[in-house]
Amino acid sequence: MTTFWLKNVRLEKGYKYDQNRIAGTETEITHLKIEDGIIAEITDVLPSSDENQFDANTHLLLPSLQDMHIHIDKTYYGGPWKACTPPTKGIFTRLEEEKELLPKLLPTAQERAEKMIELYLKNGHTHIRTHCNVDPIIGLKNLEATVNALKKYEDVLTYEIVAFPQHGLLKSDSVQLIRDAMKNGATLVGGVDPATVDRNIEKSLYTIFEIAVENNTGVDIHLHDPNTLGAFTFERMAHYTEEAGLKGRATISHGIALADLQGEALCEMAAMLRELEIDVTTTVPVNRTTIPIPALDKLGVKVSVGHDSITDHWSPFGTGNTIQKLGTLAERFRLSDEYSLSKTLKHGTGGVTPLNENGERIWPKIGDEATMMLVDASCSAEAVARRASVQSLFFKGKKVESKLTESNPLEV
Repeated sequence: MTTFWLKNVRLEKGYKYDQNRIAGTETEITHLKIEDGIIAEITDVLPSSDENQFDANTHLLLPSLQDMHIHIDKTYYGGPWKACTPPTKGIFTRLEEEKELLPKLLPTAQERAEKMIELYLKNGHTHIRTHCNVDPIIGLKNLEATVNALKKYEDVLTYEIVAFPQHGLLKSDSVQLIRDAMKNGATLVGGVDPATVDRNIEKSLYTIFEIAVENNTGVDIHLHDPNTLGAFTFERMAHYTEEAGLKGRATISHGIALADLQGEALCEMAAMLRELEIDVTTTVPVNRTTIPIPALDKLGVKVSVGHDSITDHWSPFGTGNTIQKLGTLAERFRLSDEYSLSKTLKHGTGGVTPLNENGERIWPKIGDEATMMLVDASCSAEAVARRASVQSLFFKGKKVESKLTESNPLEV
């Protein structure tokens, strides 16, 4: 049995009130006993013991983070700086670029992916959902590199791999490739813009869900189309989710059209998504209208954040720092009070927060898995608003350390 004490840990205890208004967060310094990756004891008295101890130095303990939308298979990360070329045909400019770029990146794809994983660990993540190109240009080679990279880190994180037909499931005739990907390490079926890219909403969605049912897995579909076209695609996706029996196993990535819905139309759409437990992942974009995250949250739709890309041919931006992303989310929607800031955390942790709506501690509890991070902040609200730095990360009770040694930059 592996046992150690995590001592001098700051835990949130409850809210402070000023005339019935939440004005702050109470915390306390405690000690946690970790046994075989589980929190076995939480006490304010550190027992005299010869067991291993790790000093948290009064840093705040929070749930570890999740990035629910990233592409670790195609990136410039780990190599020299390279900005994007100007797009002249929108998304299709990037698709044309990939025909030449992906084969050039392939020899170092796994190493680049590993460097991105290390970045995520440094920034407090213990779960990644990565989309991985599966198309006639690269076949299953990017998938192989992605699987190999992630397998090296199975002792410090969990992951999902979306078989992603970036060039269009139908448009690039990638149906069989996606089927093959599901037998070779992919865990979710992906898709992209059944209307704009595949030009056939029904056939594209039907095929995506058919492959998912064949493999008893879920789906995660990139949907960028705006306004009524995007909204109609959501409705058809909901139809196929229900028909396939995949309630709770379908994700809308980006969901740009949600930013175009207001009032009753938004409420009706949210009710449909909530009923089928279709969740949404967003990058919290600032170059276009952001989907109404606080409104969707109040309407019962689960919204998670992701970075999408970190310095690649699609975008030179992206940090892999979800705490920064949550800070941007809070700024974008003017979530500046203590309660709103603290609740923002859940969009990066899979829904977990230390306190519930009544200010009662619901995490961590005795019996919880010791997957968590220490941050330099006094409370969740400050961590989000001030973009707190991650001091230490634990996965199932194991302190996470880097697996990589310094190496020369990778050429593109």
